[in-house]
Amino acid sequence: MNSVLCLGEILIRQQALGNSFFEPNNNLLRIYPGGSEANVAATLAQMGTPTSYFSAFPDNALSDEIIRTLDALKIDTSKVIKTGDRIGTYILLSANGLTKGEVIYDRKYSAFSQLDIADIQVDRLLHSVDWLHWTALTPALNPQMVTLIQYILSEANKRNITISVDLNYRNRLWQYGKDPIEVMPQLVEYCDVIMGNIWAANKMLGTSIDEAFHRHTPTETYVDYSAKSAAEIFTRFPKAKHIANTFRFMDEARHNYFYGTYHSRQDNAMSRIYETHEVVDRIGSGDAFMGGFIHALKQHKSPQEIIDTATGAGYQKLFVEGDFGNGKY
Repeated sequence: MNSVLCLGEILIRQQALGNSFFEPNNNLLRIYPGGSEANVAATLAQMGTPTSYFSAFPDNALSDEIIRTLDALKIDTSKVIKTGDRIGTYILLSANGLTKGEVIYDRKYSAFSQLDIADIQVDRLLHSVDWLHWTALTPALNPQMVTLIQYILSEANKRNITISVDLNYRNRLWQYGKDPIEVMPQLVEYCDVIMGNIWAANKMLGTSIDEAFHRHTPTETYVDYSAKSAAEIFTRFPKAKHIANTFRFMDEARHNYFYGTYHSRQDNAMSRIYETHEVVDRIGSGDAFMGGFIHALKQHKSPQEIIDTATGAGYQKLFVEGDFGNGKY
């Protein structure tokens, strides 16, 4: 059975229970498995889309526990490899992403970030795969990852595998002397499906942006500009067929707005606007959106159903603790 293959670095999230790791009498820590691509796989699998996941894990008991967690969600982990010495982590210094607290990455020398082409058995990796999903987080790690992901994308393209990308932008990751605009366009050329937002598209693909936009810019203005940004992407990237943008605004810790737009070369659609004061965990909501987006496209849903499924999945993730969504929308 053909599956969606989500490819990227497995991560461990370290989460302080309060607003500090060193609060007196409250220096407790929770940890969650995560990473954008694993999060997408979790949503897809729970929606019923056959899904596999590729990453690199050191050979230890913690890796085995994470793999069992993925297996329990019906994600095929048979393609993961055991190599290297450590799993990358990120430390969240705010309560479950509910404030704009700092994220500290500890990903250098992780098992995944040290992979090179010689480690990849590409025929095995892409066997029974009809859709490959990756994110901008991978080429953000180091030049070796750029070479690796370009090789895998090229091989997937030769096999007529649909390719999707999430334009995740994390400025703290791009630390090796290249800006995203110098790297991402040559990789996005392989992609059929692009998800992100109008600001990430500007940063990574060079599309236009209005620097005057702000939280209270009218929704109609944003929706029109999303169509403009998508039109520029369609012009610059002939292989692109589907684009989705998220609009997520946090007025204060638990007060969030969330909506999305979908664009093909023929259609534009917008989701309903979600608003909530009851957020549990913001981390991974964009990944849940991506999972819903892929699921809806594979189900050949209408443009309105596509954006409703994606945005609904992203919104439902706001009420789920940890990085993984629950597949609901």
